This record gives sequence, structure tokens and C-alpha cells, in this order.
Amino acid sequence: MLVAGCVGTPSVNGVAGTSPAPNAAWTPPATPPETTLTKPPAAALPPDVQRRIDSLGLGDVVDIALSNNPTTQISWSNARAAADAYGAAKGQYYPQVDLAVDAVSLQTVQTQGRTAVQQTYVFPNATINWLLLDIGGRSGSIGAAKNTLIAADWTHNATIQDVVLQVESALFNYLAARALLAADSTSVKEAQTSVDATNEQHKVGLATIADVLQARTALSQAKLNLQSTQGDYLTTRGALAVSMGLPANIPYDIAPVNVLIPVGILPDSVDTLITQALHARPDFAAARAQYDAALERIRVARAARLPSLALSGTGGRTYSSALPSGGNSYTLQLGVSIPVFAGFSRLYNQRQAEAEADAALAQATSIQQQVIFQVFSSYYTLQTAAGRVHTADDLLNSATQTEEVTLGRYKAGVGSILDLLTAQSALASARAQQIQARLEWRTALTQLAHDVGVLDTHGQSPLRTVNDTTGTPPPR
Repeated sequence: MLVAGCVGTPSVNGVAGTSPAPNAAWTPPATPPETTLTKPPAAALPPDVQRRIDSLGLGDVVDIALSNNPTTQISWSNARAAADAYGAAKGQYYPQVDLAVDAVSLQTVQTQGRTAVQQTYVFPNATINWLLLDIGGRSGSIGAAKNTLIAADWTHNATIQDVVLQVESALFNYLAARALLAADSTSVKEAQTSVDATNEQHKVGLATIADVLQARTALSQAKLNLQSTQGDYLTTRGALAVSMGLPANIPYDIAPVNVLIPVGILPDSVDTLITQALHARPDFAAARAQYDAALERIRVARAARLPSLALSGTGGRTYSSALPSGGNSYTLQLGVSIPVFAGFSRLYNQRQAEAEADAALAQATSIQQQVIFQVFSSYYTLQTAAGRVHTADDLLNSATQTEEVTLGRYKAGVGSILDLLTAQSALASARAQQIQARLEWRTALTQLAHDVGVLDTHGQSPLRTVNDTTGTPPPR
């Protein structure tokens, strides 16, 4: 049995522990063991939110996401663990006191000229160890733990902003799909109106059967577009539920929202926002704190090569069968420890800490450059989106007027069905572009607020915007 256990692959619940070959899949046991992740955890919804689950607002969506998203739970747990590690590190400034009680019972062997002896001893004692002085070791390790805690807290803040950005982007995609669904439904009605008008024109001899077929084709195309939009609508609805940490099939809906929101431009320059981001971005602040922690670890490694002063002592009382009333004993020791040689390990530890600090500095510098680029890119993306909104509004106005005139001409018998179908197709496209342009602007504004580091936990952007009367983005 021992030899059999040392050769071959160990089994798992009666089946081979691995697959038989690299190109073969592993066969699991017939009845896998139960795990805690077999069923998805129930989403936590406050009672007031549960009552209005069919008309959620932006604040509700963000609150639900922050409460149920696993990434915020992970970052919060990491921050609490770092806080406890910091508290443990501060204990190095205090003496370490331990209490112990030892009981010993012994019996000697009877030998020639010596009788057997049986005795019992009880030793209650206390031990104290206190590092009185070192040259930067304790303060360095405490400083490293403190900055690690600060980095974990900043990382948690960054995670919150990432989750808010994710759920808001999913929300805007859903609102866009819902608005497009309504726009496509309008296009189907308009296409049906064209079919009815063409049939009437055909009855009186003002339209050919080809005109009727073209109108019916346009109606079928409009219905096909509507069906595709319905599929996108359901998909974005499920994606929004998942971003909130809810099952994709949960019954919910978003309160009616006017997608034709006012659109403005930013009065602040891109350089102003970059400066603000370098002070507000939580991930950059976390990187700086990690660099500070790396510097503190250099102090710890350097202190390991320097002398230290420590106090230690013990105190106890001994009880035995020969000494029933007991007797006291103690020791007190004050010592200086002077590191002399350890195979150059302490020197290499210090060099390792210095190299890790250089890497942390480079990482912080890299994040700083990323922050600058992200704000720069998001700023001009927002400005471009604002310009697209004005253009889309103009396009919709022109397309609406064109469709009205073309439809009137066709009903009057002086226009062609081809002109009418072209105008209606342009109008449907203009509606979709207007909706998409406005929600792209809202998404770009949220992205910029995230990149600047000012996106709050309610999904609101504190960035100031002003009305644009020119319809063109301002220069840098």
C-alpha cells in the first residue's frame, strides 16, 4: 500500500486526479462535492428600492451596484485587512508580556543506596520582552504598514469609481436602446402610413404596383430594424442588471428619462482638469502611497544592519511537594545586539528594498502619465461629442422637414415613392443619430469625471458645463 501510494496520480472522489494526456479533458466525479457557490447569492436590495423596482433612478442603480458588486467587497476587505496590519505593526512600540503555567510530575528510579523519589512542581511565570531602541526599524515597519493602509483605502475609492463608471455606461446603453426602440416604432408607423398612401394612390391610378411593392419593402425593413433593436434592448437590459450585481433575468425597469438632455461644454481647459486629476485620482494617490511604503521598507532593511537595545525579564514562583508555600524567582536582562556578519544577507535585503522602491516610483510615474493621457483623451472626446449633438439636432430638423414635404407632395400626386422612402429612411437614421449622440455625450462626461477622479458615489459629475451657442467645441 505504501508503494502504491507513492506512484501514479492520486484520485479525486474515485476518479483520476488529472486527464490522461495533454489533449484529453479531465473527467469529473459523477457526484461533485457541494460548494458554497452552487447557487448565486441573493442580491441585497433595500426595502424602499424593492418597492420601486419598476422605476429605478440613476441614484438607485449606483447604490445597488456598489452594494452588490463583488469588486467593492474585495477592495473593502483588503482595506480592513490593511488597517488591522497597521494596528498590529504599532504594537512594536509596546512591551510583549506573556504568562505561562508549567506543571511537572517526576519520579526517580530506585537504585542501590538511593530510594525512589516522587515530586510535583508547578511554575507560574511571566515573561517580558521590550525593544527599547533601534535605529529606524520599528518606525519604518509601522510607516510601511501605514502607507500600505492608505494605498488600500485609495484603491477602494478607485474601485468605487470604476464600478460607478461601469454601471452608468451600462445604464446609458440601456437608455439609448430603449429610446431607439421607440424611434424605430415610430419609423414602422411612418412606413405603414406610406404603404397606406401608396395603396390609395394605386387605386386611383396615380401609383404603380412597383410603388406599392417598394413601400411594402420599406415597411418590412422598418419592422426588421425594430426587431433587431428589441434584441439589443433586452441584451442591454440584462447587462445593466449584471453591472448592478443582479441576475440578468430579474424583473426591473428604469424610470422614464428624457434622453434629450441639455448639452453643454466645459469652461475649464484640459490643463486645468489634468492638474485637478493629479490631485484627485485615487489610483495615482494609491501609487504614491505604495512608493512611500517602499521607502519605509528601506529603513527597516537598513535598521537590521545597526545595533539595537532590548530589555527582557522573567518572574515566577515555584511550588513543589517539598516547598508547598512556594518560592519566587526572577531574571532581568538589558542587552545590546550588534549585527556583525550574516553572509551579506542584510546588505542584499537593503538593496532589494531600494530596488523595489525604484520600481514603485516608476509605477507611480507610469500611472501619472496614464492619468494625463486619459484626461486629455476624455476631454476632447467630450468636446467632439458636444459638437456631434448639435450636428445631429440640425440633421433631425432637416430630415423631419424633408419627410413632411415629401409626404405631402406624394399624397398630392406630384412626388415619387422613391423620394418619400428615401426621406423616411433619412429621418429614421437622424432620430437614431440624435439619440446616440446625446447619450454618447453623457457617457463621455461620466468618463471624464472618472478620469479626473471626481465621480461621486451617487453617479453625479461635479464638472461644470455651460451652454454652447456656437455648436462647435472651443479651442484648447
